[in-house]
Amino acid sequence: MAGVYSVTQVNSYIKNMFTQDFLLRRLSVKGEVSNCKYHSSGHIYFVLKDSGGTLSAVMFAGQRRGLGFRLSEGQQVVVEGTVDVYERDGKYQLYASKIELAGRGALYLEYERRLRELEEMGMFAARYKRPIPRYAKTVGIVTAPTGAAIRDIINISRRRNPYVQLILFPALVQGAGAWESIVQGIQTLDAMALDVLIVGRGGGSIEDLWAFNEESVARAIFACNTPVISAVGHETDVTIADYVADLRAPTPSAAAELAVFEYARFEEDVRARRQKLGREMGFFLETFRNRLRQDRLKLSMYHPQRQIREKRLRLANLEEALPRLLTERIHKDRLRMQTKETRLLQGMKERLSHDGQRLAVLSGRLWGLSPLKKLAGGFGFLTDGEGKRLESVRQAPPGTEITIRVSDGRLLASVKEREENVIWVDRQTQPKIPVQN
Repeated sequence: MAGVYSVTQVNSYIKNMFTQDFLLRRLSVKGEVSNCKYHSSGHIYFVLKDSGGTLSAVMFAGQRRGLGFRLSEGQQVVVEGTVDVYERDGKYQLYASKIELAGRGALYLEYERRLRELEEMGMFAARYKRPIPRYAKTVGIVTAPTGAAIRDIINISRRRNPYVQLILFPALVQGAGAWESIVQGIQTLDAMALDVLIVGRGGGSIEDLWAFNEESVARAIFACNTPVISAVGHETDVTIADYVADLRAPTPSAAAELAVFEYARFEEDVRARRQKLGREMGFFLETFRNRLRQDRLKLSMYHPQRQIREKRLRLANLEEALPRLLTERIHKDRLRMQTKETRLLQGMKERLSHDGQRLAVLSGRLWGLSPLKKLAGGFGFLTDGEGKRLESVRQAPPGTEITIRVSDGRLLASVKEREENVIWVDRQTQPKIPVQN
């Protein structure tokens, strides 16, 4: 058989044909971004589509320096690059060197319109979000019965807690009738009074995930009495169901970890709490035992018989020591009285001495002011007939009977004539001025 070639030779030949085509070496393609994925290596993998077909594309990390925005689902872009064959897979794709925005796709615009409309209704409000049970025993799952999503949820749930019951509602998650199937699944599992629901699927393009952007699905999640965890697509995929749900998980695997508690850690926590409780109970028991021993000791010390014995012993000791105590008390009282008496006598002597000195001083001052002293010096004390003291000649006109007192008696006389020698202007402030008659 002639003309038999290997797969590698065929792929290489086709690649060479693409390389020789001048048009494919540098061209610009306009389309809507779909199934966009950012790889950990920095490369961006996406699909360009229009109404008639799709074209796989990739932008390597080295070309991303000229990308001034984040590529996402639904964007209308113009991609400049080269179409070439990837020999290993035998597939051709567009190798992008430059990407520019050209508007948004119709599907993405519809997504934004619904998002704004439901947000205005208040369906995304935080006050309507219900907490996810920490220890769920029954978990409902609305997703496709086959695929990576349900496998990941089952594997992670079994690993974390094999005792949690998983109830699957096999729903259509893509294509015609998908949103009706999802709504039916949510309502059916909600009627079973489960602990939590997981609603989701694996990743895909915006068309693949569109059933989770339907308003009917959003309203079913909002009206669900059971807390709902949305798990649609990859971490970069965001649907309207994510906004309405009580909790959004970036992937179905993450949803399983959020819904199913880890039984091993739960057991470890229970053991730790049991040990802590045992230690605290032991501590409290020992504390109460010590308090009981102290109370018993106090009770024995205050027992009536013990009190009677102690008081009898104290009374006997007092009876024996009473004469000695009385003698000591009398001796102390005598010493105290003698001390007080000595202090009193000493105080009286000091007071009499001080008062005697003061009396002598006052007596000397009194004698200095005494009229008798002045009379003894040759002076006389004059009074009128009524016994009033005469201080001025004006008080004794001629013919007035006066009495003159001297040191050894008194004389009775009558004024024959008076002569004024001094005029007193002001007794308090003015000096005496002699005046000639």
